[in-house]
Amino acid sequence: MAIVADPAPPRTRILSGIQPSGRLHLGNYFGAIRQHLELQATSDCFYFIANYHALTTVKEPAALRRNTLDVAATYLALGLDPDRTVFFRQSDVPEVCELTWLLMTVTGMGLLERAHSYKDKIARGIKPSVGLFAYPVLMASDILAYRPRLVPVGKDQEQHVEMAQDMAASFHHAFGTEVFVRPEPRFTETARVPGTDWERGPDGSFLRDERGRRVPQKMSKSYGNTLEIFAEGRALKRAVGRIPTDSVALENPIDPDDCLVFQLCALFLEPDEQAELRARYRAGGFGYGRAKEVLLAQFDRVFGPYRERKQALDRDPDTLEDILRAGGARARAVARATLNDARRACGID
Repeated sequence: MAIVADPAPPRTRILSGIQPSGRLHLGNYFGAIRQHLELQATSDCFYFIANYHALTTVKEPAALRRNTLDVAATYLALGLDPDRTVFFRQSDVPEVCELTWLLMTVTGMGLLERAHSYKDKIARGIKPSVGLFAYPVLMASDILAYRPRLVPVGKDQEQHVEMAQDMAASFHHAFGTEVFVRPEPRFTETARVPGTDWERGPDGSFLRDERGRRVPQKMSKSYGNTLEIFAEGRALKRAVGRIPTDSVALENPIDPDDCLVFQLCALFLEPDEQAELRARYRAGGFGYGRAKEVLLAQFDRVFGPYRERKQALDRDPDTLEDILRAGGARARAVARATLNDARRACGID
């Protein structure tokens, strides 16, 4: 009698997106990309480049096209496999726009008015367009269209998944039928990735935590405090060189937890390596210049092996386009099925 092996358990569907608002940086890598690449081996992954979302801030067509291909080249160079993962451009799936309108008809104004990201962007002087206000509805459509179980996010993005849950529930209640899968957040293990400057109050003074240490800004393109993943050579040295440090005599010990360079180095290091670097800081005779050399060495160790592949992809936009279009076709088939169910639920057959 033949022995039949147990079937493999179904792979959990995962959905995540990333905006092409500029070159990707350490915050993108440690906050999202690294996890996205790891999940390919165990999950049914849908990853998209959110160029519709980027229109709320990027108004230069050539820059948006260039940034979109740069995001694609970065993911592929770092190891994304388009045969295992559905990797696509958001605008290649127009079904999400129609689904966004269907969700808008059941979404309360109060829900959108509570959006943290909207209030944060307005506080930073970004013009309050309707697109910026309705941003969470398009994000919910992006999620719900592909019926994922999990959405990898940082803790600061949890509200967006919760809003998608609320919109799905409102739709189901309004039309009396279940169309969408309830998505759940999957939190990244990496804490907030620090930028290359400190957080400051309205008066320009440093914000400090309960222990009196300065609080790093979150790394973000909108703050202009990033270190790009594929920076190298003089450009990388200049960027690292500009990280602010204190005037401390070389022989004096340094508090690693009050040093941006240490916090950035720690992202790359295993716990025992972090402990060793802490000890060097506290022993004195180490200095910020040497700390910055450690950070540069970590960049080369982690990203150096992929630079040549990234440069080759940058020179071959046709291949990038082919990969994105193929992924878009796969994604669109899934989104179309979801939209058809949503249209039937609404009475639009």
